[in-house]
Amino acid sequence: MPIFAKILPMAARHRVVALAYDRLCTFEFGIVTEAFALPRPELNVPWYQFSVCSIDTRPLRAMGGITVRASGGLAALRRADTIVIPGWRDAEEPPPNALLSELRRAHRRGARLLSICSGVFVLAAAGVLDGKRATTHWRYAERLAVRYPKIHVEADVLYVDEGRVLTSAGSAAGIDLCLHVIRKDFGARIANQVARRLVVPPHRDGGQAQFIPSPVPHDSSRGLATLTEWAQANLHRALTVDVLAKQARMSSRSVARRFRTELGTTPHRWISHQRLLAAQHRLETTDDSVDRVAEAVGLQTAATLRLHFQQRLGTSPTAYRRRFSVTRT
Repeated sequence: MPIFAKILPMAARHRVVALAYDRLCTFEFGIVTEAFALPRPELNVPWYQFSVCSIDTRPLRAMGGITVRASGGLAALRRADTIVIPGWRDAEEPPPNALLSELRRAHRRGARLLSICSGVFVLAAAGVLDGKRATTHWRYAERLAVRYPKIHVEADVLYVDEGRVLTSAGSAAGIDLCLHVIRKDFGARIANQVARRLVVPPHRDGGQAQFIPSPVPHDSSRGLATLTEWAQANLHRALTVDVLAKQARMSSRSVARRFRTELGTTPHRWISHQRLLAAQHRLETTDDSVDRVAEAVGLQTAATLRLHFQQRLGTSPTAYRRRFSVTRT
């Protein structure tokens, strides 16, 4: 049942308030306005009541050399049913305390909070993601996990729905999240109609893991760089923790601890991810069979490779090759 039928009378409108700020991320902001602000009388449903609030009242600079003036201040958040943080100007810049206080207050009274891309750092600073799963652009995922260890960061998904707090990955994943919210509020039929107007799929297969380049440490003289480079060159081998420890001349316990500290994951998960990345690269750049690709990256069989692709990317090796292969005619 759509959420409106539970919490609002038919004549009411669910209030969506988007945050504007100096150095506004215009693409993320545009996604939000397209999804929630555009009138859609053809749908014959009580569409959202949309407004914009700002941290301050002066004209705001926005990406692309434009200025924006919001219609309201932070007090507008107190009347919002859904609050959207469309990116944030700098992941290293702490959000204002006044904003964080309003978000905490909204969360306590049951408002729904959404973030797109780097906007997750605002929700994280407010503490509303503690103990929850969240995602962000893959470039920010490690930074988010290190700075906010109470958050369970999922770096290879398009969005995460934790009920009243929802987060999306890189900028375009905000479209996926907004369609997901519309689907929750109005059902699949309405969400599909909105997606058709946007000329996008109603629900994308896969996740942002498809677009993450293989991470190679910049400074090979420090930390695990030498070991991880060796492992990437030997993915065809059985790479257990003991094998890694022997290569690094460390104890198995030390290797596991260093992986957790420096890479934020376990050796097993890191190796699995590297095998997947290597398989993606081979599928893009060679005509090798799926069986041969599986052997080359240490997954042994095509069935195992298919399982990893389905679990992590939501697609198959063959479908991935059709979409991304540079050798196709």
